[in-house]
Formats: sequence, structure tokens, C-alpha cells
Amino acid sequence: MDRREFIKTTGTVIAGATLASEALAGSAAKAAGSTADGRMMFPINRNWRYSPKFVDGGHNREFDDSKFDRVVIPHTNIRLPWRSFDDKSYEFVSLYRRKFKLPPEAKGKYVFVDFEGAMTASTVWINGVKLGEYKGGYTPFSFDLTRHIDFAGENILAVDVDSTERADIPPFGHQIDYLTFGGIYREVWLRVVPSTHIENIFAKPKDVLSDKPTLDVDVHLNHLEPLKDALTIEVELREGDRSVAKATQKLASSEVTEEATTHAVHFDALPNIKLWDLDHPNLYTVHVRLLNGSQTIDSDHRKIGFRHAEFTDQGFALNAKVIKLRGLDRHQTFPFVGQAMPGRCQRSDAHILKHKLKTNIVRTSHYPQSRHFLDACDEIGLLVLEEIPGWQHIGDEPWKLISIDNVGRMIRRDWNHPSVILWGVRINESKDDHDFYTRTNAVAHKLDPTRQTGGIRYFQSSEFLEDVFTMNDFDFPLKRPNHPRYLNTEFVGHTYPTKTIDQKERTTEHMLRHARIHNQLASDPQYAGGIGWCAFDYNTHGDFGSGDRICYHGVTDIFREPKPAAHFYKSQCDPADEIVLEPAFTWARGDESIGFRQAWFCSNCEHLKVYIDGKQVAEVDPNKTEFQYLKYSPFMVDLYESAINHWGDLKVEGYIGGKKVVEKTLSGVGIDQKFSLAPDDVKLHADGADTTRVVLRVTDEFGASRPFSNDPIKLELAGPAEILGDNPFALIGGTGAIWIRAKEQPGTAKLTATHPVLGKQQIAIELTAAPPETV
Repeated sequence: MDRREFIKTTGTVIAGATLASEALAGSAAKAAGSTADGRMMFPINRNWRYSPKFVDGGHNREFDDSKFDRVVIPHTNIRLPWRSFDDKSYEFVSLYRRKFKLPPEAKGKYVFVDFEGAMTASTVWINGVKLGEYKGGYTPFSFDLTRHIDFAGENILAVDVDSTERADIPPFGHQIDYLTFGGIYREVWLRVVPSTHIENIFAKPKDVLSDKPTLDVDVHLNHLEPLKDALTIEVELREGDRSVAKATQKLASSEVTEEATTHAVHFDALPNIKLWDLDHPNLYTVHVRLLNGSQTIDSDHRKIGFRHAEFTDQGFALNAKVIKLRGLDRHQTFPFVGQAMPGRCQRSDAHILKHKLKTNIVRTSHYPQSRHFLDACDEIGLLVLEEIPGWQHIGDEPWKLISIDNVGRMIRRDWNHPSVILWGVRINESKDDHDFYTRTNAVAHKLDPTRQTGGIRYFQSSEFLEDVFTMNDFDFPLKRPNHPRYLNTEFVGHTYPTKTIDQKERTTEHMLRHARIHNQLASDPQYAGGIGWCAFDYNTHGDFGSGDRICYHGVTDIFREPKPAAHFYKSQCDPADEIVLEPAFTWARGDESIGFRQAWFCSNCEHLKVYIDGKQVAEVDPNKTEFQYLKYSPFMVDLYESAINHWGDLKVEGYIGGKKVVEKTLSGVGIDQKFSLAPDDVKLHADGADTTRVVLRVTDEFGASRPFSNDPIKLELAGPAEILGDNPFALIGGTGAIWIRAKEQPGTAKLTATHPVLGKQQIAIELTAAPPETV
């Protein structure tokens, strides 16, 4: 279905730009209005005015919005507690207004506004003229402002954001087990381009396993006016600043086109290409210029990687090497502000998944996620299964058409990311719908013939229309694969919700359930691997969760602090990456029924020695009886007799090759001893949006968390920043986090946190000047 037919069928304004993350990320430096590269990209994330309710006349140029709140994008329509709130709190229609004046160089060009994401339906106005409504909260959209722009004076952009759960828009129409929140929660841009301009770029590496890889670059051009001049497309492949290859193609004259035209530029026998893989995520950049003689009239670029990724009958292969996939599902929501977190926090989640949880794949459940997150996955070598918005429910035909359009927008935005290896083109856990899913697969294969498709289902008898059978299986043992290309995409999760404050038996069993699943996945190459439910606890509706509207399904809590199950994932890395030794329990004699018995350790060591109060009580090897297929099996020591007869500090030593390589001690005293603050970053950009997490933690004298510490922490912040979070903040599981958001003035922010018994801790965060927005 082409875009014109979609508009006619749904009555929805569809704007065409699917701007790539790399292009946007590189645009801030050009925001001063330079025309050296043809196009002008202006971030418009500051100086918005916001009203949480509809206001008569609020779309008009002359409307006085001085009493509206001044806000910065990303913005949530309302800040909320981290738990126990009603989703109706954010389900309302709000109004955003942004004034701007274009530079003189913009006159005679076309002006678009590009939204990366607003939840859930956005009606856009320019200078009092309604342009239309975009239905959808997770995919990018654009509107052409040109006809209504005042090129000599001030303009007013207004947006009505409907954050209600409208049944006509995916994922809504029935229950969903997550919250969508509200507001303009991703960045906004003004894009100024000539009548013939680059609409998108799709780079397709080929023959990457040969000694002479090739590259096809599809350059998509929009012709908004008849093209009479003889133009040239120039495509250059770069590795950093080094030019690898360059090619050109002459552009014939063209009439106005409603759809972008595609021009293929081919590179043959590329020399010395470095492959993208998990350990060496080598990236290249494709630069495209549209030339009129020697003058650049438009330019754009995309980052790419050379890699071959394929699900086969023997599992998943990356560059012809079979890799067992081990990952977690991720919701992109955060405490206090929902989805409205800037790039730094989105990238931090990728870092946690790759470097703290040691996963090699993440699923963007259940919707396309932030470009910043995907950029980070490209840069650090973390594979991605990306899927369309939805949860179990399939709506009527107009609803399906929006979903089909979501497939196209997701793919066209993200088709250059080497980290993305599989498109999810089925509504998560929905019933079969032959016609609907035939169409979603057809769109995916037409747009991107280089990647396979999957569709997340919950029953094995489901009709198999995709390339990979992706299956949520919460049973144990798992069902045997019934198709040759088979990937488990959810397990454990809601079948065993676990809080950081649960007693030892439950937190340890939670870890063991994840370990048992991965042990079975390792037993048969027919399993491509597994993606566990889920990485982080998350907010949900009242008909799900644990009574406080949180699903405690994560291997970490909602603040990204680990539970014992997180230690299992971490322990599966090679010791050359990191030597891991983590207890999957709290060291306390009475936190287990009758008395302390089994001590489980997650480790990639070969041998452990265990001591109580300085006396060695056990030596143990990995538990290969229960976990014979795992490369790094958990260790189990029965300490019942030792703990009953003699209590004290517990020390464990890890050995590899007969040499002690790590040790860890847990206090037997049972007293909160230390209070600490741990910021993820100590420098922020003073742009009004940049944000970092600060973890608050109470530990024993050896640094182990005290899971039953729930003290209120009083917070004081001095300097040009603000606290996102409760104040005072009550610890949960001995830990928790708030976020510090920079304001728009450079300086130093000093956070002082006071524990009622353990005293004060202070950190300083430097706020560096951010480039100004120039329109």
C-alpha cells in the first residue's frame, strides 16, 4: 500500500521524513544556519510553552502564552511518583507552543518540522493553520510548514498532544501490560531543504565475508518542484575521516513526484573493510551530497556496519559464526518522567545491558525505541530485535493500516543500524490474522530485503509467515523447537515476579529460573537463544503488576539496580572480559525458612573456597549436575551445618587455573554500615534536558547492599540543576535512585544526601555550556 492510499483510507495525515539518528545527532553543530551543506537543521527543544489543558485560541499567533510553563523537550506531560499512580493522571490533551524565526537563507526553500516521538496523537498547527493529526506515539512524523511560514517574521508552532488511550491507535483497544505516559518525549527539529532533496539513505553491504565486499546505496530523493537542472549524486564511504571510496551518478530531469524516487549507487571490491561484530563494532559513514556543478545543494549521512547476520537451521550466525543469543527485553520507561528521558539515559540502558548484564541481544518490547538507544547498540556491539507497537490486541482495518504504516516507519528510520538483526512485524502475543500479517511481512521484505522478519507469538500452532519463529514460552521445561529458525523471546517474567525486598528463597529461585532456561537453550543448537522477560521492572496498569502498579519482572529493579537474577546474566561472560563472583542471596541466618541452607553463587570462575568467620567450610566446583550445558554454571554450597554451628562474616574466593583471582566478603554483623552516592556521570550539558542517574545505597562494611534498609534520604541540591524524584527519597531494598537534570545555565550542581543515621554524602556535577538554539 502506498502512502497516498493510506492517507485516503485512514484520513490521517502522514508525513514522510524518517530521519536517521546519525543525521540528527550530527545536526546540532550546523544549527547556526550554515548553508555549506545545503540543508539547514535546527533543533527546537528549548523555549517551548506548555499548558496541561486545552485553551481556546491557543493555536493562534497572537495568543499570549506568557502564563504557560516554559519547558524543554524531551518533556513528560506530568511528573509522577515512581509507583502507585493512576494512568488516568497522564491521560489528557495538552498544548505545546514554540515561537521561531528563520534566517534569511531559508527563504525559497521548503521547511519541515520533524517530531521523533510524541504520545499518542499529535495535531499540529502553524501560525493558526491546522496541518493535520498524526496517530501514533512511537514512530517519527513530519509536517510541511512551507506554505504557511512567515519568512520575514515570527512564526508559532502549536501542537495538541492527546495522551489518552485511544482505541483507534496501536497499541490501544484492549488491555496492555505497560504504560505509555504522555507529552512530546523525543526531540523536535526544523529541517530546511531545497525542492529536490535527500529524503532517506539505505546502505546495503553485500559479500561482506569475501575479501572484496560491495556496497549498494539507495538514495531516496523528493522532488517537490520540477527538476530542470542537471544534478549529480555523490556518495562517499568513510572510516572516520578517511575516505574509503567515492562514486557519483548523474540525475535526470524529473517532474514533481508524490513518492520519493530511488537512485542506486554501487561500490565494488571495497578494500580492507573491517567487519562489525560484538567485540569489534566497527562503524563506517556513508555521506551523500546532491550537487549542482560544484555547489552542494543538499547533503546527509548515515552510519553503517559491514556484517552478515542470519538465523539458520543451526542457530543465529553473525559473520558465519554461530552465536547463542542471550538477552533481555527492555521497556524504555523510567521512574518519575515516564519515557521523557534524553539521550544520555537512553544510552546508559544500552551500557547496562551490554556491560553490566553481559547480554548480546535486546528486544525493544513492545515498540520502536529511542534513536539514542539504537545508536549506542551500534557503537558497543549489542544486537537488537526491534518490533512494532502493540500488545495482544488487533483492531479494525483502520487500526491495522496504522500498524502497517508503523512497520514502514520503523524500518525506514532504522534500516542502517548494524545492531538491528530482526524486524518484529507481528503484534506481541496476538492471535493469528493471515491477511494482516501477510501485509506486514510484505512491507518489511519490500523495504528491507537484507533482514529477516519475526513475529512474537505465544502458541506453537500459530501460522508461520515470518522468517524466524519467535516464541514467548513461560513453561519449564521449554517447548522443543517446532521450526528450524527458532528464537525464545520471553520467559520467567510474570510467572515469578520478584522484588529486591523479597526473602532469600524467592530472590535465589528467581535467579535459578533464568539459569535453568538458559541451560536448556544451550542444550540444543535448534534454539537460537533466548531473550528473558525482562531487564528492568516497569510501571503498568491496575489490572497487572503487584498491587502498586509495578511489574516486578525485571532482573533489575525499576532504578536499574540488580537483583540476584542479574548476577546470573553477568556471570555468563568470558573471564577475559570480567571476572565475576556474585552471591545470589543475602547473608543472614534467619532470612530462609528454618535456617540458612543453600548458598548459590553466580561466577565464571572454575573453583570456589568458602569461609565463615575466617574458617574454611567448603570448596566447590560449578554445579554441572543441574546446569550441564551452561559454560559458566552457578555454584551451590550447603552451609546449613556450618551456619548453625558458627556464624560470622562470609568470605568466598574464586580460582581460575589454580590461582585465586577474586574474593568477596559479606558481613555477618547485620548492621547498616555505609551510605553512598554513585552518579553515572559527573558532567552534563546545560541544555535543560541532559540528565544523569544518581544511585543511593546503604551497604555493609564490605560494600554489599543491605536489602531491608528503607530509610528516608533527605536531598538538597544547589546550583543550576533539578532533582527528578522524591525528596525525601525512601530507600527500597537498601537502594534506589533519583536523576539530576541540568538547567540551561553552566556551573556546578552539588547534591547533598543525608541518611538519618549514617550521615551526609555529597557529589558535584559540572554543567558545561550547551550550544544555543538559533531559531
